Amino acid sequence: MPAATFQIFRSDASGGKFESYSTEVSEGMVVLDAVHQIQATQANNLAARWNCKAGKCGSCSAEINGMPKLMCMTRLSDLNLDVPVLLQPMKAFPLIRDLVTDVSWNYAVKKKIKKLKPRKPDAEDGTWRMVQEDIDRVQEFRKCIECFLCQDVCHVLREHHLHNEFIGPRFFVYTASLEMHPLDTEDRLPDLKKEDGIGYCNITKCCTSVCPEDITITDNAIIPLKERVVDRFYDPLRKFFRMFRSK
Repeated sequence: MPAATFQIFRSDASGGKFESYSTEVSEGMVVLDAVHQIQATQANNLAARWNCKAGKCGSCSAEINGMPKLMCMTRLSDLNLDVPVLLQPMKAFPLIRDLVTDVSWNYAVKKKIKKLKPRKPDAEDGTWRMVQEDIDRVQEFRKCIECFLCQDVCHVLREHHLHNEFIGPRFFVYTASLEMHPLDTEDRLPDLKKEDGIGYCNITKCCTSVCPEDITITDNAIIPLKERVVDRFYDPLRKFFRMFRSK
């Protein structure tokens, strides 16, 4: 069997360096297989997070040759094995050790977003009536596995580290799933404008390009939310009429 070389970032919170490992590879292997093989034979203390190995838990997120990917869904046959494969942790989050980062910030952000506030039932039996088209619109957003690859690739978090001012693509998707829900009556637009930093997004679509679930993050979630914020707070006609309503 042929061998491949992996340069893996070995580290802790104080820093680290890349170390090279050579391991045999076979047909059908993914990057996570190689990592497990290296753990078993050469580096028993190599830290890497994983769970399902089926691309559905989002645990094994890392950067492969500089691109945020799921290790369990990246086949070695799709990589150029004539040169070393570079493995490093996600850059947008604090480093714990080796390939593992602290993504707890994401869960704290999610708790701050206003939850679904359904309107009153339409019928006496306590049920609601919804149009299938409205239901279909938010189904795409429910595919998110919270791998946080979109968060990692976003320059606002990755390069500028504005975690206190910007919730990131994952949570614009989550907010969109609530805002566009046919039963929801909650108002999240002031939060999107002031607290969530939606204005920082310059719609480069890098988040969409790395999503393993092929969610159209930019076009179907972020841009519609931006439009709602602009309509509410920046449309001159609406601003004009609000001046009279406030008197």
